[in-house]
Order: sequence, then structure tokens, then C-alpha cells
Amino acid sequence: MNAAEIVPASSGSERERADPLPAASDGLLAKRASDGDEHAFEVLLRRHLSLLTAYATRLTGSRVDAYDAVQEASVAIWRELPRLTTPDAVKGWMMRIVSRKSFDLIRSRKPTADLDDEAVVAQLPVDHASDPLLISTNADAMAGLKSALGRLPALQRQAWLLREVGGESYGEIADHLGISTPAARGQLARARETLTREMEAWR
Repeated sequence: MNAAEIVPASSGSERERADPLPAASDGLLAKRASDGDEHAFEVLLRRHLSLLTAYATRLTGSRVDAYDAVQEASVAIWRELPRLTTPDAVKGWMMRIVSRKSFDLIRSRKPTADLDDEAVVAQLPVDHASDPLLISTNADAMAGLKSALGRLPALQRQAWLLREVGGESYGEIADHLGISTPAARGQLARARETLTREMEAWR
């Protein structure tokens, strides 16, 4: 029986009281999902689905591969949730699983060129106040950053996304890209240098 069959038509506040999960924190949803609550898992996944899909699209360069990567990641997330020790950090943890699945697909497929999603750029972390790339909220700046990312060599773009969006360590980036940790640092440094130069107009 689905929710529509057991919850009668009602006002918004009544629906919220009937199902409080959409307003729950990520941590609470992750905890409940890890205990086997499928509805909590659906709410959690739906909340971050657009970001996860956009992230996978940027990493793989293909909407088709991104869809497959997110599907694979969703299965892995559900399976691995009971082992998550920090439920409040579930968003970053899910993104790392998406990146892992994305690179599994990259290794097994020839990706197509399809970079047409701004959701990743629009949700960049903003904890580095000195970095103009991470605090640009102007729509033109976002479009400029999207364009600049698209012009980066694939390894540089992927290294930058894994670090700045996915929050992954240099070692994790190296593992994903199949290169050494110093090489990963080098790819990231070159990506940052290029993006900073190209985004100079938005400082």
C-alpha cells in the first residue's frame, strides 16, 4: 500500500504531521535508513538526487553514464548505510560513492560529450571565502565557471570536481584517476590555476 492510499487528502500542515520525514535532517534520515526504513532512504535520496546526478554527469561527461552511475550508487548506498558511522556526513559520503561508481563506468565505457548541467556549479561549497570560484553567485559567473570547467582537460576537470565538490582526499583522487598522488596534486593545481585565471573578471 502506498502513501496516497493511507493518507487522505489534507492541508499542507496536516500532510507534514502525517509524514514528518521530508523535514527531517540528513542525519536522522540516514540513521533510520540504516535501520531498514525504506521510506527514509527514498526521502534522503530524492533530496540529493539532482546534485548527485549533476555531479556524475560532470565526472563522466555523459548523462547516460551519469544515470547508470547514480543507479548503481543508489544500490550501494542502501547496502552500505548500516556501516556509516557519521550519519550527519551522509551527503558527502553519498557523493563519494557516486564518484566511485562514475569512475567504474569511465573505465568500462567510452563516455560521450554531454556537459549541460549547472547543478554542480550552483551547489559548490562556500567555506573558502578567499576563493572567488566558490563564492560566485552571479548567474553570469556560474555560466562562466561552467564554460571554463568544460574547457579543462578531462583529468584536471575530474580532479577539481572530486576535490572541490566531492571533498575527496588527494589519495582518493589519485585512486579514482589511476594516477599517483603527486600527479593528482599536479592536475588539481593546474585546474585551479586555469580556473582562477579564467574567472578573474568575477573577482
